[in-house]
Amino acid sequence: MSKVAWIGLGVMGYPMAGHIRTKGGHDLVVYNRTRAKAEKWVSEFGGKVAGMPAEAASDAEFVFSCVGNDDDLRQVALGAEGAFQTLKEGAIFIDDTTASAHIARELAAAAKNRNAAFLDAPVSGGQSGAEGGILTVMVGGDRPAFDRAEPVIQCFARAVTLIGPAGSGQLTKMVNQICVVGVIQGLAEGLHFAAKAGLDIPAAMNTIAKGAATSWQLENRWETMTNGEFDYGFAVDWMRKDLSICINEARLNGASLPVTALIEQFYAELQQMGGNRWDSSSLIARLGRKSEV
Repeated sequence: MSKVAWIGLGVMGYPMAGHIRTKGGHDLVVYNRTRAKAEKWVSEFGGKVAGMPAEAASDAEFVFSCVGNDDDLRQVALGAEGAFQTLKEGAIFIDDTTASAHIARELAAAAKNRNAAFLDAPVSGGQSGAEGGILTVMVGGDRPAFDRAEPVIQCFARAVTLIGPAGSGQLTKMVNQICVVGVIQGLAEGLHFAAKAGLDIPAAMNTIAKGAATSWQLENRWETMTNGEFDYGFAVDWMRKDLSICINEARLNGASLPVTALIEQFYAELQQMGGNRWDSSSLIARLGRKSEV
C-alpha cells in the first residue's frame, strides 16, 4: 500500500481516484477546488480531504493530478499552495490532465529540481472508461519513475505505455484526438448521407461495421448519433480545448492539420448552438442544421 495524493475530482478524476482506493487499496488524500466534492469522495471511498494541493502532497509517494488545462495544472502544481511546494524527494508527480507538451516539460524540470520525478500521463477512454477502470494511458517520462508508478496507474487502466521522454504522453494524446475527430466527422457525414439517401440505416451500419469502415465510434455511437443522443461523456468544450492544443503544437513543429483545424471550427459551431456539454459525437447535429438552411 502506497501513500497517494489525488488532485482534481471531476468526471474523470473522481472514478480514477476511486479505483486506486478500491483496486489498489492505497492510502489516499484528495484535494478538489470544490471541497464538498472531495468530502463526498471520502464518504464513498475513505481516505482524507486536504485543504490545498500542498497539504495533499506533503506525505505522498505518488501525487496524481487531473484538472482542466495548462493554467489549472500550473496552479495546483507550482502555485503558492501547489503540490510542488511540499513534494518529497523521491516522490513521483503523475499528471493525467490533457495539457500541452510544454507544461509537461516545465513540470518535469521543476520535479527534477526537487529530486523528484514527473510523468505526463493523459488518458483515452472518456468518462465510461474512467468509471470502468479501463482507460488507455500514454506516458512521457523516465523509465525508473514509470516502472515505480505503473502498478498504481494500472488501477484505473487496461493499457499503460511509456512512449518516451517528458511531453511524449501529451504529444501522443494529441495524435489520439486528431485521429478520433476525423473518424467522428466521417461517421457523422456517412450517417447524414445515409439518411438523405433513404437507406435502412441500421442495416447499412451493421453491414459496414463488418468491413473496412469499422471503428469504435461506428460500433458504439452510430445509433446514439442517429437518435440525437449526445450525453455520453467527453464534452464539446473539452474536445475543442484538446484540438486547440493540437493546432498550437502543430504551429511549433510544422505539422499540417487541415482537417483537424476545420473540425475544431465545427465544434465552435456546436458551442454556438448551445452544445457545450454535448459529447463529441454531436458533430452530426450541425449537419442536420446545415441541410435545413
